[in-house]
Amino acid sequence: MDISTFSSCGVIRRNPVTEPVKFYGICRTIKLKLSGLLALFICLNLHASAQSTRVTGKIIDADTREPLIGATALVKGTSVAASAGLDGTFKINVPSPEQAVLVISYIGYVSREVPLSGKTNVGEILLKSSSNAMKEVVVTSDVAIDRKTPIAVSSVGPQFIEEHIGAQDIPDLLKGIPGVMTTSQGGGYGDSRISIRGFSSRSGNGNVAYTINGIPVNDPETGALYWSDFAGLTDVATSIQVQRGLGASKIITPSFGGTVNITTRSTDAQPGGYVEESLGSFGFNKTGVLISTGLNSNGWAATFQGSRTQGQGFADGLNFLGYNYFFNLSKVINPHQTLSLNLMGANQTHGQRQEEPIALYQDAPQGLLWNIWNGYKDGKEYNPYNNFYSEPLLSINHEWIINEKSSLSTVLYGLWGNGGGGGLAGPDYSTPNALPRNGNLYTAINFDAVESANAANPDGSALIYGDASHSQTNWYGLRSTYRTKLGNNIDLSAGIDLRDYWGNHYTEVTDLLGADYVQYNFSGNPALGSAQGDINNPTDRAVVGSKIYYYNRDYVESGGAFAQAEYSKNDLSAFITLSGSENSDKRSDYFNYLNSDPNQTTSWVHFATYQAKAGANYNLTDQMNVYANVGYITKPPYFGNVFENYTNQINKSAVDEKLFSYELGYGFKASSFSAKVDLYRTSYTNRAFASAYADASSGQIYTANISGVDELHQGAELELRWRPVKQITLGGMLSLGDEYYTNNAGPVTVFNNQQQAVHTVKEVFLKNEKVGDIAQTTAAGLLDVNVVPQLKFGAIFNYYGNYTSYVPFQNYTSPNLHPYVLPNYATWDLNGVYKFKMAGFDAELIGTVHNLLNSKYIQDAEDYNVTGQASAVNVYYGLVRSFTTTLKVKF
Repeated sequence: MDISTFSSCGVIRRNPVTEPVKFYGICRTIKLKLSGLLALFICLNLHASAQSTRVTGKIIDADTREPLIGATALVKGTSVAASAGLDGTFKINVPSPEQAVLVISYIGYVSREVPLSGKTNVGEILLKSSSNAMKEVVVTSDVAIDRKTPIAVSSVGPQFIEEHIGAQDIPDLLKGIPGVMTTSQGGGYGDSRISIRGFSSRSGNGNVAYTINGIPVNDPETGALYWSDFAGLTDVATSIQVQRGLGASKIITPSFGGTVNITTRSTDAQPGGYVEESLGSFGFNKTGVLISTGLNSNGWAATFQGSRTQGQGFADGLNFLGYNYFFNLSKVINPHQTLSLNLMGANQTHGQRQEEPIALYQDAPQGLLWNIWNGYKDGKEYNPYNNFYSEPLLSINHEWIINEKSSLSTVLYGLWGNGGGGGLAGPDYSTPNALPRNGNLYTAINFDAVESANAANPDGSALIYGDASHSQTNWYGLRSTYRTKLGNNIDLSAGIDLRDYWGNHYTEVTDLLGADYVQYNFSGNPALGSAQGDINNPTDRAVVGSKIYYYNRDYVESGGAFAQAEYSKNDLSAFITLSGSENSDKRSDYFNYLNSDPNQTTSWVHFATYQAKAGANYNLTDQMNVYANVGYITKPPYFGNVFENYTNQINKSAVDEKLFSYELGYGFKASSFSAKVDLYRTSYTNRAFASAYADASSGQIYTANISGVDELHQGAELELRWRPVKQITLGGMLSLGDEYYTNNAGPVTVFNNQQQAVHTVKEVFLKNEKVGDIAQTTAAGLLDVNVVPQLKFGAIFNYYGNYTSYVPFQNYTSPNLHPYVLPNYATWDLNGVYKFKMAGFDAELIGTVHNLLNSKYIQDAEDYNVTGQASAVNVYYGLVRSFTTTLKVKF
């Protein structure tokens, strides 16, 4: 090829094919015998390099200060682009930086244009979430800031949520975070549980806080988390942040283990939305839509999201149906004030199942899909063991920027819950094993036969009937935070946190199963907690909707104030937080006390609590930081420990629970590698338990209360991320915990599901026993591969070890009892994303596979008799392999 006449570079003087090529000017030092095309290529690149300037910068989230890994910096009007590394930094060669403009973009964020004006370092570029571009209230969400807030924190963003959620519950997105363990329990829709650093979310001892935009949504009486109440939040979440240990939260009834804070989209600055359709294993189907008006010229904006989710469930009888909704309406009153209204929630119903002995699963023809409660009635599948609930959350947020130094953020909110969980009862009911079937234990329950037996009963009363434990709750709250700047380096914030809650709790008849009524007479001694029935209606003939067993109203009121000072100068940041509050409980019992009895309603029982936390972070270099925190926290006992024997008798021994914790951490973050190390030690004293469990032989539900238990939680956590090349990201974590009881306790009273006392244990021998229900060793690995810009694959590996089964603590009746230890297990998940255009719109095809190898493993176990033997435990096996495919079209 003769290119001797080519002059674009202005440097070629000979035919480069036959003679040595001589480059003059900027290329004069190169003298090679090359093909003409290669020489031209080198020339063009060298020439371009000589005319361009390297520009650097860092792209971070405007609210959390987290680096936006993979964010794009594009030279406007060209195809020259670079992506941000693990620390958010980027490097890009820019021609003519005097006139060039960088376009900074990231999925789910508002793009920015940055004029260079000759600069070679643009510093930190802050991107706002596209769903929070209107300066909504964020102060109430207590979000931790990377390399500034001195706590252990990990976050997942909207892209990770979208690509990995599939048919999973919210906690499953967090199982790759150090110190976090999740299980799906029986596999019911929204029935997953979570533990952080050995602290559980179980009812009665819930020590994992769950907040939505800073609003606490744990059950005020038990501390439990019910993920099904807000199952649709993954569709509107912009961030799920897990703060382990003390955390940055300033709510007045804090968590001891950690806080899961979900930040939702508020209002999109630009109009748009999406439609999506998901299909998956076991009949999973989800249809969703989101529409945003964007911000109009009058300062109004609105966003609506809704979805319908249904499926057969991961086992027999676990059918589910859920309607999820989210609505935001915002108004920019003036440049200094914004008002917004949020409404979110889910209306759902789903089947459940209880834990069963390993041997029964091994013999089941259905394998791990077997459910002892599954049956049929009137030709349709029927499972009386179910859950149904709805709890909408309504909040009104006001943000007021008073002046350059001060602001006031206020949120007023309410939650209204209604629903419960179903089961069976009656004089002929003992266990699900004894119910009529068309064959052995693995065939469906014949509820038609139950109806026939009821219909044949001469007096018309039900021998077996369906019932449900029902709760109706009303909860109102107010949080307001004032912030101001003192000088150049101190931020001061102070505020109030007020809550008022009451809940009606009762059992109601849901299905007479062919009978005319349920005969329900009053008997027993209310003072001892052994009463049954309604003392005000002692010969009740109950029908569907009638209240039976118990009917009480519980009241919880709390109010407190907090103050926090934050110091930040150069590389040092520090904080101190002080708060105090009062929690008050009251109980009305409409079944155990006559309507004329003044003892039907108790007086208020008050508990004063406080917390003091402090910490500091120091950035050693641009890449390394160290931090430490320490705190002492007290909190009131849960409601079930305040009143004895499910009566209005006040527990005089109920005291505040206490926690003392300290932690050290180190972080390293470069463009291609990051690491975090955390060491923690937490002493938890005066712990009060309210344990609920199912008897292994009868299937009956029992509860027990105890106080004065002490625990020690300590461990080390490691989190790594490596990006060897732009297209590949590797991640991993390792968590080593050591959690155990440090004393014995007692006495303990045990109650059946009719709130009757059945026996008392004088002392429980807990000392040196492992805190159960958690894997104290966890590890995870992550791989993301961007094959091409439109195609991405990922894999996640999770490992669990040193996992002691759950034991109802009242069963530690003698020393040297050691519960069953679950076998170590591991799982693999896969996901893939393909992006393309559909009719001119951006579209995504997302696929997920959970439990890729279809591993068979025990994920939950209860050792009721503390034998330590596999033959004596009841278990939930992990969910079998499943997949989902989602098509999402954005407009």
